[in-house]
Amino acid sequence: MLQSTPQRSRARTHARTYRTGTLSSYSLAVEQVIQTMRAQVSEPLSLEEMAEIACLSPFHFHRMFRSITGIPPGEFLAALRLEAAKRLLLTTSLSVTDVCFDLGYTSLGTFISRFKQLTGFAPLQLRHVADELADTAAEPLFAAHREARRLTLVHDGGVSGTITAPGPFAGVIFAGLFPTPMPRGRPVACMTLTAPGGFQLGPVPDGQYYLLAAAVPWSPCALAYLLPDRGSLIGVAEQPVLVRGDRAIAPVNLALRPRGVADPPILGVFPPLQVTSAAARARAAL
Repeated sequence: MLQSTPQRSRARTHARTYRTGTLSSYSLAVEQVIQTMRAQVSEPLSLEEMAEIACLSPFHFHRMFRSITGIPPGEFLAALRLEAAKRLLLTTSLSVTDVCFDLGYTSLGTFISRFKQLTGFAPLQLRHVADELADTAAEPLFAAHREARRLTLVHDGGVSGTITAPGPFAGVIFAGLFPTPMPRGRPVACMTLTAPGGFQLGPVPDGQYYLLAAAVPWSPCALAYLLPDRGSLIGVAEQPVLVRGDRAIAPVNLALRPRGVADPPILGVFPPLQVTSAAARARAAL
């Protein structure tokens, strides 16, 4: 017998409620695993151990974790470990070797290579940049980057859209296109804003990209932007950005929000901070 219209409506409502509740429970399970990752960042954590914490099978956990965070659990843990390494390098006097082994790496060469791949700088190069930024005012760097973008953006192609914030915001907004869901290394295209509003990134080669915006509260010293954590906002496009014929197939509207537990760490160095003489010397020495 076919259900009546009210019965079908109630059934659909029940199904939506069930799916929402299930997704919420999965999100909580994934966040619990990420909290464990952070608490034991220097310890190995297998997929089976993560799945056990989440009370899911390894296959189902891997699928849910990637669906919620955008990247596999092993890659997320590796990013958290490198984020911890970046923090230690910038806030302590520990040697690169000590940082490497304190965080559970067994090969110094592997650590340096991986760190450079994801941040854009080798560990000692990042420290050189930090030393110079400690005495560098932030505004001239960001102003120079904005002006350079204005002078080089001579067509209306690329990726455009609008960035909104949940309330008043005073700081710097960095927007970049990356080839993977986790921001790493140098973006394909990027720009800085001093307030929410319209943006345009270009030129951009044809392909599929991931758009990220990070908004960091204002600080007079450029060094503060190397660790964009407290009070920062983040915006992630819901869908990958497709560029065809030098133009995105549709504008992208990005809503900034507080960073959540399931957001991958921001490992790269914002491009305006890469133009210091220390950065130039570090790169020229490669």
